[in-house]
This record gives sequence, C-alpha cells and structure tokens, in this order.
Amino acid sequence: MNIGEAIKTLRRGGRVARCGWNGKNMWLRLVDPTERDRAEYVEMRTAGSLMVPWVCSQSDLLATDWVEVIDAP
Repeated sequence: MNIGEAIKTLRRGGRVARCGWNGKNMWLRLVDPTERDRAEYVEMRTAGSLMVPWVCSQSDLLATDWVEVIDAP
C-alpha cells in the first residue's frame, strides 16, 4: 500500500510497517491524544523494542511497500 493507505490503517487503530525496513519487528502506530495527554502523533517500535516518535522520510513518503502488521507485540 502507499502512505495514504497506511495512514488510513493507522487511523482505524492498525499498525503498519514497510517491507523495505532493515530491522525486524519494527512498526508504526498512531498514539491517541487522550493516551498521552497531548496531540496525536505517530510512534515507532524500533528493532530494539523501544517506542519513539517517528518522522516520515522522503523515501517512506513515496514508498509503495507499506503493509499492515497483524501480530504486533
């Protein structure tokens, strides 16, 4: 899927990743503003299992290898 479809997946509570990412078990989720008492933002689970704010790169923005992650921890 493309970035627009990935965002729709995030907005419905899903998690997404790119096939082209090097690390295993990396994915994104949309953080609900009521969960952290701030504006909504996208959070990434890193290959090291840390949860960090995510900023989209040019290559991520234009990629068409986005997939929904079904069995995210």
